Amino acid sequence: MNALPSAEEKQLVEEFGAAFEQSRLPRMAGRVTGWLLISEPPYQSAEQLAAALQASRGSISTMTRLLIQIGLVEQFSLPGERPHYFRLHADFWQHITTHGMEEFRIFHRLAKNGLKLLGNRKPLARKWLEGMHNIYAFMEQEFPAMLERWEREHYIKS
Repeated sequence: MNALPSAEEKQLVEEFGAAFEQSRLPRMAGRVTGWLLISEPPYQSAEQLAAALQASRGSISTMTRLLIQIGLVEQFSLPGERPHYFRLHADFWQHITTHGMEEFRIFHRLAKNGLKLLGNRKPLARKWLEGMHNIYAFMEQEFPAMLERWEREHYIKS
């Protein structure tokens, strides 16, 4: 069985949880991600995650399914071993960033639909939707070039 996290590791894991929560994801999903990022070995069984994070197996199961669905974590098994293990997907940070692009598109589309619906009515709501439209149109336009530049400069090709 792996060692439990130190006080400093627990603090970092909790900070990951808080960051995920601020990003509208469950705190436990952030804690799982944080632990997988620093655990040794860099993969853990559900039992190991539950012990390290002092969480129920049900919570770990729910969060690992969510993290698999959004592409941050992958499940695998080792030859000759019964439990399944979880590890961070090789490109998980890039995936998070790319996923943000989809959010820009969604909110840009919502703002356009709202502006179309309101026409010239409700000036305050229109002002809010115009602001929303402008920021998400800008992000949708600029983000791909920024991500492409980052990939050219930093992404390690395998």
